[in-house]
Amino acid sequence: MAGPDGDRLQSLAKEFSGVLLRPEDAGYDEARKVHNGLIDKRPTLIARCRGAADVVDALEFARDTGLEVSIRGGGHNVSGRAVTAGGVMVDLSLMKGIHVNPRTSALRAQGGVTWREFNREAALYGLATTGGAISTTGIAGLTLGGGLGWLMGSYGLAADNLLSAELVTAAGEVLTVSAEEHPDLFWALRGGGGNFGVATSLEYRVHPLRQVVGGLVAHGFPAARDALRFYREFTRSVPDALTVFGALVHAPDGSGVPLAAFVVCHAGSPQQAEADLRPLREFGSPAMVQVGPMPYPVMNTLLDDGYPTGSLNYWKSSFVRSLDDGLIDAAIDAFASCPSPMTAIVLEHFHGAVTRIGPTETPVPHREPGYNFLITSVWTDPAMTEENIAWTRKTYAAAEPYLSAGRWLNYMADDEPIDAVKAAYGRNYDRLAEIKRRYDPENLFRLNQNIQPVAA
Repeated sequence: MAGPDGDRLQSLAKEFSGVLLRPEDAGYDEARKVHNGLIDKRPTLIARCRGAADVVDALEFARDTGLEVSIRGGGHNVSGRAVTAGGVMVDLSLMKGIHVNPRTSALRAQGGVTWREFNREAALYGLATTGGAISTTGIAGLTLGGGLGWLMGSYGLAADNLLSAELVTAAGEVLTVSAEEHPDLFWALRGGGGNFGVATSLEYRVHPLRQVVGGLVAHGFPAARDALRFYREFTRSVPDALTVFGALVHAPDGSGVPLAAFVVCHAGSPQQAEADLRPLREFGSPAMVQVGPMPYPVMNTLLDDGYPTGSLNYWKSSFVRSLDDGLIDAAIDAFASCPSPMTAIVLEHFHGAVTRIGPTETPVPHREPGYNFLITSVWTDPAMTEENIAWTRKTYAAAEPYLSAGRWLNYMADDEPIDAVKAAYGRNYDRLAEIKRRYDPENLFRLNQNIQPVAA
């Protein structure tokens, strides 16, 4: 980088405490990678920050040079918008500080922390909060996008447990954002994605929880229709402490054998878990039952092997209010021709605490009991990309007659239209667009599921 921009880079490097990487530097190619191997973008500069001051300086450099900005936390989001092509990637992955305050039941963690790291520190004090279903996911991106997970029936979404955040705004201000300070911005952060600034640290409410009863119950594919109908009836009356995801999956032994499965997490007492799970254990003739007591951090790793870093991902999802027989049949028929043994069709059950928050109390409007219908297409051979994407789109189209308008922000692929973002927010979109205008009128933070700032 020569000329004035080179001078600006030299000026940035003098004070920057992290690592600055350009395309010719060692470590650049590894740093630009994110979880989804479909994403192959080359930033002009990767600014690997160590604190809020580095973030402020990196954003100032991007503004001064007119370069596009992307923000990388955990880098797990399927759309891959953590990486810019030709711009500045502000990388928080070195920011790993975690502080637990058991007296106040609060935990503060920096923006580069993953849920595996978060859960490990919280578990030292017998504490936990709702995190993702995959432990390698970053806390920041998941929380800012809502944050569903195994404990949402008991404690709500990750965003519902956010107490405050340190935020670097588009103007370079460092704000403490909470219900008492900048409450409008705090409202927007709890589900509004990365549209409003860089969350350099986040403070969560954590809850007493050392152990859960969790695991997998699987049935042979010929029993899939009966299994999913049972799941529909079973989940109509489950207690808050029990989360059950239904799924069509392939056997984890690499054989590619299709299965109908239930992934369970019970956050109550072992005695209550035994009683609540008995109907599920006794239904049909399961091919596999692996359910038992385990520390919550272990529960959060059970699905990790199915979503390895660098695998190729293309996902689609929408909410459904009920599991019609037609939707069950469409999913089973499509799964029979699934091209990848790593792909799954998942039903994420929303109930309990997550549904007792008003649809406008946070930007996340999806507060009615129901299910998120999710197709997670995963494969490793680039030659199979076109076939897997085509199958995913065809399967989603077959399910569309049964889907509602709601969309889950963090599951959107990179080719979704603006209407999909509006569907993710529903009636809350206009309020978010007004807050976006006040805090980011030039849309500096646009490499995300973008909210367009309203005209002044």
